[in-house]
Amino acid sequence: MSAVMHTAAQAARLAKFSQRKRTNQIALVLSLVAMVFGLFWLFWILWETVRLGIGGISLATFTEMTPAPNEPGGIANAIYGSFLMVLLSTFVGTPIGIMAGIYLAEYNTKGPLASLTRFVNDILLSAPSIVIGLFVYAVVVSRFHSFSGWAGVMALALIVIPVVIRTTENMLQLIPPGLREAAYALGAPKWKVITSITLRAARSGVVTGILLAVARIAGETAPLLFTALSNQFWTSNLNQPMASLPVTIFKFAMSPYENWQQLAWAGVFIITVAVLGLNILARVLTRKQD
Repeated sequence: MSAVMHTAAQAARLAKFSQRKRTNQIALVLSLVAMVFGLFWLFWILWETVRLGIGGISLATFTEMTPAPNEPGGIANAIYGSFLMVLLSTFVGTPIGIMAGIYLAEYNTKGPLASLTRFVNDILLSAPSIVIGLFVYAVVVSRFHSFSGWAGVMALALIVIPVVIRTTENMLQLIPPGLREAAYALGAPKWKVITSITLRAARSGVVTGILLAVARIAGETAPLLFTALSNQFWTSNLNQPMASLPVTIFKFAMSPYENWQQLAWAGVFIITVAVLGLNILARVLTRKQD
């Protein structure tokens, strides 16, 4: 009797194992199909970007201003404008984001102010960038009756801040509490523990978050349409409208002129290479941390 029961139990286990194995195989096949589907479109986009973008790359692309229709020219002013606004917005948003992340992770982890800050930060993270552009337009552009590079910097900085806050807080929370306790046991003050122990241990993750934020704002178009607008000529004055690569790509890609379309693809290629390089750098830093 016991032998029969043992055989039946063994058969039931084998049947359950076979069912789990079939389920696992189905899930594996579906995962591989989804991965291949995503990679197909990704490589197709990259191939078209390289194929059409390389043709528009020349010395004039980096040295001449945006041209009139059917005239030779480049996108030097747009490249410079994007570089300047992204650089300044990173310098503005990064310290604010890092300090806010330190406050949430080290000083006030569960207080009402921390909960409110996280709630507002989540809203900013999920808010469409065009909403931020409209906000800066209403607060700055309409009040001063002029588009400007400073307004573009402000809009991009508002996109950088929540990304850096979230990354900094998460990275600091991953630091083992034993490191902090050991430093406190040696008599180190809290600010010294943060700057010399926890922040240094989370340095790679924080830098990765900053690079990802930069990669995000490098391709933003909607906020700049409502703030910096554009400029056909070279300008270093942030009080005036300023050209940028995303806005120039948007304008030129929708035009019927062949030279503008070619420059638009060249801009797409440049910005794709820049963003891809930043993402690869972020991955390398993350791997070093691991």
